[in-house]
Amino acid sequence: MKYLNWKGEKITDFSESNINNLYDKGFVFTRIEKGIMHQTRSMRINLSEFELTSENRRILKKNENIKIEAVPLPYSDYHWSVGKIAKDFYESRNANFSANKIKEITTSKESNFNLLLKYENIGFAICYTNKNILHYSYPFYDIKKGDKDMGLGMMIKAIEWARSLGKKYIYLGSLQRPTDTYKLQFNGIEWFDGEKWKKDMGEIKEILREIKLC
Repeated sequence: MKYLNWKGEKITDFSESNINNLYDKGFVFTRIEKGIMHQTRSMRINLSEFELTSENRRILKKNENIKIEAVPLPYSDYHWSVGKIAKDFYESRNANFSANKIKEITTSKESNFNLLLKYENIGFAICYTNKNILHYSYPFYDIKKGDKDMGLGMMIKAIEWARSLGKKYIYLGSLQRPTDTYKLQFNGIEWFDGEKWKKDMGEIKEILREIKLC
């Protein structure tokens, strides 16, 4: 499925205020090129409204021994095994993300992303962050070690980490595939419809259901 992209923009102003303003208009950073942002059906959590559900706690309990570490990008300790984990992970999901591209994003000063979340001995997430937001963008983990709840566990840990730092929002990518409904289980969800942010879960579930029927 082609990535949903309503508008594109290439920025030269990388100030936090400009980036926050664009994220608030549904734009997100991409892996294409430095400064390239796309407007999409972005999804975020208002962290002031986030509370763990019983299901969130169940997932966290399964992953309680996995520690999270925040590492600035570019990543000086990059090893080829990071790209291998990412390549295998995205191939298992029929997505095209090469090991070379992972290396480029995590080691180049020309990347849009400035943070790597490391999940002890199992996974990573490539992110953009500033004082107010965290964009949890490209997560991946060792598919030989992680179970079916690993991805969700990593996401919940990132949400809690962002909240602990006092950030206003965590952005969790876009809602464009029927399988994206797994992101809708959190409290504080908002989604961008092309013009404004909404909280109507029934509406977005219907949009995703209709995509599945197409």
